[in-house]
Amino acid sequence: MSEDMNHLSFSQRMGLIPVVKVAQVDNIDTQLKNSLWNVLTLKCLSGYYSRERSFPDRLRTSNFKDFAEKLYSDFYKAPVDTIPSSWSTLKTTIKESYFKMSWHRTYSFIEFIVKLDHHGTKQTLIDEFNIVLARENSAYRFVSGQLVPITSSEEIDEIERAIASSDQYAGARTHLQTSLGFLTDKQNPDYRNSIKESISAVESLAKKLVGDEKATLGQALKILEKHHNLHPSLKTAFSALYGYTNDASGIRHSLMDNESALTQADARFMLICCSAFINFAIDSTKS
Repeated sequence: MSEDMNHLSFSQRMGLIPVVKVAQVDNIDTQLKNSLWNVLTLKCLSGYYSRERSFPDRLRTSNFKDFAEKLYSDFYKAPVDTIPSSWSTLKTTIKESYFKMSWHRTYSFIEFIVKLDHHGTKQTLIDEFNIVLARENSAYRFVSGQLVPITSSEEIDEIERAIASSDQYAGARTHLQTSLGFLTDKQNPDYRNSIKESISAVESLAKKLVGDEKATLGQALKILEKHHNLHPSLKTAFSALYGYTNDASGIRHSLMDNESALTQADARFMLICCSAFINFAIDSTKS
């Protein structure tokens, strides 16, 4: 039996159930819902302990008191004085609420838990959630702490690396994170402003590379070509990218005049391209 068949269940090998599920774009099936809950339970909620041995279930003396208060005040938007006094009751309440959530509310919930980083669980949760999301063929993955529409792992790496490596270029990093936020808003995505922020990230980097707040991407490309061996073909390609903009404050491309014509794919493409350029530019100037 080939290695590709070893990971399949009996039902899959016999062709009784599909080997690959249809991508879950605007829904979450039972397997995915349960699997996400299991990650949350095993990697976060299982860390509960009480500082009071006589009353181990008392929430207010436990390491989850702050967690509960933030959950109720910032996510549920509920009065904090309605928080159950016992951990077992709270966990049951959280579970019941979770399994009633819509697909997009579920993703907002696990995003919120990740961002809480309760007792340093953020990265573990991201890693485990991404394994589940990939296995169950979800259309989303965690990138830089936010759920984004699925791209290849290489494209995800480009975005994460651009955000991480642009520490010294605070403006570029802020624009990338803002672009990601507009793109990943589950209920009201703003593709126009996501594209604008992606391009602004490149413009911001260009200013730093040139050392001139009025510099353009075109000027930065000339410097990269002259001092860092930027290939002419790459310069032409990145110059075409610059054709989307007037300057850091506006977009001139005709497509941008019709906001309804913009799609998730447009915004995702620009975020990935701009992230790749930022990584390239930073790496080039280091060499």
